Amino acid sequence: MSTPDTPAPEGSSSNGADELAALRARIASLEAAAATPPRPPHHRVRSFFAALLIVIGCVLAPLGLVAAWTADEIGDTDRYVATVAPLASDADVQAAVANRVTDAVMEHIDLQSLLEDVAPADRPRLTKALGKLGDSLEGAVKSFVHEKAQDVVASDAFETVWKDANRAVHTSLDRALTGSDEGAVKINENTVTLDLAPIVEQVKQRLVDAGMGVAAKIPEVHTNFTIVKADDIGKVRTLFNLLQKMGFWLPVLAVLFVAGGVLLAVHRRRTLIAAALGFAVASLLLGIGLTVFRTVYLNALPSGVNAAAAGSVYDILVRYLRTSVRVFVAIGLIVALAAWLSGPGRAARLVRGLWRSGITATRTTADHAGMRLGPVGPFVHRHSTLLTWLLVAATVVTYVLWSHPTGLVVVALSLAFVFALAVKDFLGEEPEETEEPEEPEEPEEAKAT
Repeated sequence: MSTPDTPAPEGSSSNGADELAALRARIASLEAAAATPPRPPHHRVRSFFAALLIVIGCVLAPLGLVAAWTADEIGDTDRYVATVAPLASDADVQAAVANRVTDAVMEHIDLQSLLEDVAPADRPRLTKALGKLGDSLEGAVKSFVHEKAQDVVASDAFETVWKDANRAVHTSLDRALTGSDEGAVKINENTVTLDLAPIVEQVKQRLVDAGMGVAAKIPEVHTNFTIVKADDIGKVRTLFNLLQKMGFWLPVLAVLFVAGGVLLAVHRRRTLIAAALGFAVASLLLGIGLTVFRTVYLNALPSGVNAAAAGSVYDILVRYLRTSVRVFVAIGLIVALAAWLSGPGRAARLVRGLWRSGITATRTTADHAGMRLGPVGPFVHRHSTLLTWLLVAATVVTYVLWSHPTGLVVVALSLAFVFALAVKDFLGEEPEETEEPEEPEEPEEAKAT
């Protein structure tokens, strides 16, 4: 006797499907967890210390740039003089010096007795030089003196005077910053000034030659031109001594910390890319800081200081520091790009494939044209890895031995390395494999015998 089927409760089929889906998701998660075991604790410790070393190295990178610049630029008198020499031809500096000398000369000229003290034979020349005086005798004389001052600062003699004066200032400033002796440099109210007395003497002589004999009565005038203004020379002295001592070692320590972090990391390639980019970003932040500090520095100058000339002085002093920033940024980006291109990523493999295809196509074309490499191709192919590292070492040594490299030098060396690598791959022709002839099979009858 058959019993009728009992109907399933409403919604039981949907509940079963949900349970089945949940069970499948659970199984998938367990399989994924089994496929990717948790990272061992020592890997976490290695990653932590690797990140710590890289962060320290990136922080030391801009400090190392400043330390190297301090030791090389401010600590070397010849280097400093060569750096500030172009300021003698700077229009803003020339205008500021001419204005300062004009004011110093005008303070010692008695306008009331100017024409009375001039010899009758010299009055026509002086009158012609001054032009129509009218009621503005002081303005006319000042314009005349300023014209002669501009002639002096635009002459070749001013460049010589500028170099000699800056050499004396730098020597004395170095003594003041190192604490040995302040020498002849004037550091008043935290301001380093340049004595323009030689320029005043030349202007006096030109005034006398132009017919203003009263200028010969002007006594020796010492007037100052502001070179650097610091809020606290004492703090600058301490910082200068520290940076000068660390000038060589601080950049080296920065590189060693970053290299140590990369070697300690679990995933070295990815860590190298991150470290190189961090190195570049840290150096770039220093460059941005120099630009921001320039604005802050110029806004803090007193009203009597020519802001345009001070800006020119600041730009020329930090020129090589900015060049070093560009160099470090370029090195960081190039290293990161090289590490990425050598990685297993899809885009990196595509780029490498295009490179090999281009080299192969070029070599095939050369073979069809009749070029034969002989034993060179197999030799280069056999020692390809060694030759690559030799090219890397040659590029690094060239950069290290280059005197004050620029960002353009770094890019040029990188392009030269890529070209040399292309030549190596072109020459590294794989030797043709010779297949051994197969031995004929023995007949079945021979095998039986």
